[in-house]
Formats: sequence, C-alpha cells, structure tokens
Amino acid sequence: MEWVGAITAGIMAALGVWMMLDRHLMRVVLGIAVLGNAINLGVLSAGRFSGSEAAFTFAGQGIPDAANPLPQALVLTAIVIGFALFVFALAVLKRTHELHGDKDTDRVSQVTEEPAPDEDEEQGSPQDEEGKA
Repeated sequence: MEWVGAITAGIMAALGVWMMLDRHLMRVVLGIAVLGNAINLGVLSAGRFSGSEAAFTFAGQGIPDAANPLPQALVLTAIVIGFALFVFALAVLKRTHELHGDKDTDRVSQVTEEPAPDEDEEQGSPQDEEGKA
C-alpha cells in the first residue's frame, strides 16, 4: 500500500511543479497547494500507513508492524499551515487582480517594475523650488 502512496505523491509533485511554471497566477497558487499536499503524502507514506496491530498496547507486548505516529502528527500540522498559506495566497491573488486587472505574471511583473508615480513629481515640481527659497 505504501508504494501506491509514493507513486501518487510523485505524480502530484510533478503536477504541482508543472502548474507552478505556468504564467497564470491562479495556476501558480494551485500548484503550490498541490505540491504541498504531495509532500505531505510523501512524508505520510514514508512513515507507513498501517500495521497489523494497534499502536497502543499493554506493557510487555511487542508491536511488530505498527504505524509510526510521528509522520502523522507532522503531516497534520503541515496540513493546517498549508491551508493557511493557500488562503493567504488567494487573498494576495485577489488584491493583485483588483490592482492590476490581470492575473498574468508577465503583466504583473511589468507593472511592478515601473517607476513610482511620485518619483516623476519630485524631480521637477515647482512647489519644491518655492519651498527651498
């Protein structure tokens, strides 16, 4: 069963990287979410999914094939953090769409590399000359 999880994690990681390389910002955000879930699944499958006996037993009993609880706890924490990151990225994406009207990475990069509007006013404004005199 672990090999199915490992193969699924690999396919999801490849899909996440492919989506992150797209020019559309929504696909980049979704690619980050898919890649995070792929990493969670990879950690979970590396810690083994199941065992033939319960993890909590009485003292003196051996647990030959029990699942490891540490990866499960780490993945649970990572799911919460990943969801918070995804919601924050969606909020930034919404604000970017409101400001620039486009979700294309090239257009957003072009707008952010333009000089600030107040730099043009500071260089040659007549008000600055009167204030200095």
